[in-house]
Amino acid sequence: MRTTASLALAAFLAAAAATAPAQTTAVAEPPDYRTDDYRAPVPATVAGGRAIATDEAEHLWREKRAVFVDVLPAPRRPEGLRPDALWKPLPRRDIPGSLWLPDIGRGALPEPLDAYFRAALGRATGGDKSAAVVLYCLADCWMSWNATKRAAAYGYTQLYWYREGTTGWEAAALPTEEATPEVGRP
Repeated sequence: MRTTASLALAAFLAAAAATAPAQTTAVAEPPDYRTDDYRAPVPATVAGGRAIATDEAEHLWREKRAVFVDVLPAPRRPEGLRPDALWKPLPRRDIPGSLWLPDIGRGALPEPLDAYFRAALGRATGGDKSAAVVLYCLADCWMSWNATKRAAAYGYTQLYWYREGTTGWEAAALPTEEATPEVGRP
């Protein structure tokens, strides 16, 4: 009887462990921008902004209370692909109404790309640095973290970092639309 009870307890504990959420190691905020390995676990916070989850992002979107900015890089034609070879990247699906500013979440921005980001944010917010801005990419993507930190350095004061990005948005079965990168990118 004792063996049966022990086996039952062991089976119960094994099943509970299999269904429990995975424990993740906390990631510390680096003092500067992340410059490599952009698709990796991210911190829970970002200096100068506030991390938000899907429910809050959805609320801001439905109430039209923020500018949404996607920072995912646009696909690039693979190096070495013959010029006459057909290449059709998958379309980017975004949170409807978002501004897509590819590559502005990289760790080091050349001056023309930095100026492009500043100007695009200025146009999107009407020059109001207190306007609410939601920056996102994909889940576990440092580019949105970098972009939020950079926008704070520009003086923007109401920044929201949507950590789950379109990964979380789509998982919640929220609407998306095909995106086109903002014109004028250097």
